[in-house]
Amino acid sequence: MRRILLLVLAVCLAPAVRAGIVDAPAANLEISLMTYGPGDIYWERFGHDALEVRDTVSGESIAFNYGVFDFDQKGFLLNFARGIMAYRMDAESTQSDIDFYASEGRYVRRQRLALDDAQKERLRRFLLWNIRPENAGYHYDYYVDNCTTRVRDALDDALGGVLSTAWINQPGGMTFREQTARLMSNQPLLMLGMDLGLGPYADQPMTAWKESFLPMTLEDQLRSISVDGRPLVAEDTLLVPAKLTPPPDRAPDLRWPLLAAGLLFAVPLALPALTRRGGARGVFVTAGTLYALFAGLAGLLMLALWTLTLHRSAWGNFNLLAFSPLAFAILPGIWRIRRAGRPISRATSRVTAISFAACAIALLLHLWPDFPQRNLPWLLFALPCWAALTWTFCRRHD
Repeated sequence: MRRILLLVLAVCLAPAVRAGIVDAPAANLEISLMTYGPGDIYWERFGHDALEVRDTVSGESIAFNYGVFDFDQKGFLLNFARGIMAYRMDAESTQSDIDFYASEGRYVRRQRLALDDAQKERLRRFLLWNIRPENAGYHYDYYVDNCTTRVRDALDDALGGVLSTAWINQPGGMTFREQTARLMSNQPLLMLGMDLGLGPYADQPMTAWKESFLPMTLEDQLRSISVDGRPLVAEDTLLVPAKLTPPPDRAPDLRWPLLAAGLLFAVPLALPALTRRGGARGVFVTAGTLYALFAGLAGLLMLALWTLTLHRSAWGNFNLLAFSPLAFAILPGIWRIRRAGRPISRATSRVTAISFAACAIALLLHLWPDFPQRNLPWLLFALPCWAALTWTFCRRHD
């Protein structure tokens, strides 16, 4: 906030100070897109970017970015969980940004843009208006309103809609889900959790315009844009090479690993139907308890994300057909098997059979070409487990 106030003060006192980005003639300005590659921490995996305004005469260079949030903000964690993410715009000297991202091993690229004086002036006026404290805040959304979409929209406005015209009907390369899995693949558990929690919104057909929510995608797409017959990117310079391992080009295929995990987990769940040994019952109770707790908690979380938050990418999640709070109802039946001869109630058997049928129906829905959610990996994990539980309980109910 201090930096913002200082910049606003500079705007107000511009006639009294030396020329800089605030009051230099537009002909003296250079506008560049600064792209910072993915970092190691999960919130850095999507990369970052900024718009640099440089006065070639005074040498002043400021990077405007939209990625600032405050952990110490009152109610931050609760609001974040509810999908109310208060972010704001900020401004920093370009060199300090470069030094920071270089110290983290992230690449830094500058793309100087071939804007005419009117476009530079329009963009400068917008950025100086946007940086004011009363205008700097906004409600962040991972996919449609983030640090990159704000930069993209500001550039598109300065260019008179050139970017949106070029990209709005151009097909994208991946979905939100695929991009998320690809970028988070260095942290497998978090990647799996995010994939489980994403609903149909994450699988919608993408355009190049939507896919430019990623800094690295926007950086690449700008190279194909021409304005009035000249390339938009006048100079493309890698300032700092990456020291971190880059994300893979494609999202990992989760179908076979999760199917294998489901089949392995189903083995102990079927043991009481295959043998009467006491050790088998103990293994079943452990595995069954873990699976029921996982399915129930996952279902509660997905239901809460749908009904209690603004995380629209998690709404209407068809994984609720495979993992639901109903799983908690089978826990007493699982624990009854600890002792030989103790029957399982019909209610437990029916709940398990309903869960198995719901999962099978969800799997059949994938035969519909226009099915909106690509959640096959999780169905392949859940179906063997529900099948094994159904078999075990049907053989032991009273």
